[in-house]
Amino acid sequence: MSVSRRTTRRAATVAALATAAVLLAAGAASAHVTVHPDSYAKGATDGVLTFRVPNEEDKAFTTKVQVFLPTDHPVLGVLVHPQDGWTAKVTTTKLKTPVKTDDGTITEAASEITFSGGRIGAGQYEDFNVAFGQLPDDTDRLVFKTLQTYSDGKVARWIEEPTGGDEPENPAPVLKLTAGDASGAPASARTAPATAKAADASDSTARGLGIAGLVVGVLGLAAAAFAIVRGRSARS
Repeated sequence: MSVSRRTTRRAATVAALATAAVLLAAGAASAHVTVHPDSYAKGATDGVLTFRVPNEEDKAFTTKVQVFLPTDHPVLGVLVHPQDGWTAKVTTTKLKTPVKTDDGTITEAASEITFSGGRIGAGQYEDFNVAFGQLPDDTDRLVFKTLQTYSDGKVARWIEEPTGGDEPENPAPVLKLTAGDASGAPASARTAPATAKAADASDSTARGLGIAGLVVGVLGLAAAAFAIVRGRSARS
C-alpha cells in the first residue's frame, strides 16, 4: 500500500472517531431534564413552560416525574396540560411572603407537580406543558429541581444548580429571567431579528466561500488539463 493511501485511510479513521466522540458527547449532554424555552422576561404573564424528559435507561421505563417549583420566587397561576396516559398532581404551599398582584394578594403557590401513570421508553422523551399566570420579577433565574423515577426503582436526581463553571453532573432545569417586555413572549423571541441578521450574514459568507471554492476548483481542473496536454505534447 502506498504512503498516500495509508495517510488517507488514517485521516479517515481519525475523522470517524472524532465524529463518533462528538455525537456521544452531544447525546450525554442532552440526556437530562430541560425546560423550554430556556428564558423568559421577568414578570412575564400568561406563558407556557415545557419540561422535556428523556429516558436514559436501556432496560427501564420512566414512570414518574416530579418537578419542584421554587416558593421563594413563586410561579403564580400554574395550570397543567392533560397528557395522554399520565396523571398530573399539583401540590400547593403557603408562601412565607405573600405576593401582591393586580388581582389581589396571593398567599399560596404551586410547589410541586407530579406526573405519574405513563411511561417513557428507551430512546424516547416526553414533553410536559405547564402554563403560568405570572413569573417573578425579583430574580434572575428559576431552578426547577426534578426527580425522575424508573420502573426498576432507580431515581435520577436532577437537582444540581449551575455555579457558573462547567455544567454539573446532574443539572436541574434552569429558566433564565431577563429584563424586558413581560407580555408573556419568551425572552428568546425578542432576539429573533438579531438572530435573523446573523443568519443572513452567515448565509452570505457561506455563499461567498462556496463560490470561491468553485472558482478554485475550476482553476485546478484547468491547470491539470493543461499539464496533461503539455505532457502528451512533450512525449510526442
